[in-house]
Amino acid sequence: MTGRRRRLWRWALVVWAVLVVVAGGLTLWLQDSAEPPGPYVWEETSPSPSLPDGWRTACAHATPDEQGRSDCLIVTVG
Repeated sequence: MTGRRRRLWRWALVVWAVLVVVAGGLTLWLQDSAEPPGPYVWEETSPSPSLPDGWRTACAHATPDEQGRSDCLIVTVG
C-alpha cells in the first residue's frame, strides 16, 4: 500500500510541477503580447503657459514662508 501511495504522490507532484511551468509560460506569453509596441511615452507635454498680466498685484497678498517662498494660485478661464 505504501508503494502505491508513494507513486500517487509522485504523479501528483509531477502534474503540479507541469501545471506551474505551463502557467508561468502562459503568463509571460500573454504579458508580452499585451505590451504596446514602440517606445514608452509617459507624458505628452506642451510649453508652459506664461503668467497672465497683473499676476504680481494678484499675488501681493501672499505671505512668504521663512525661506521667502509664497504660494499664489491664479485661475484663468478660456
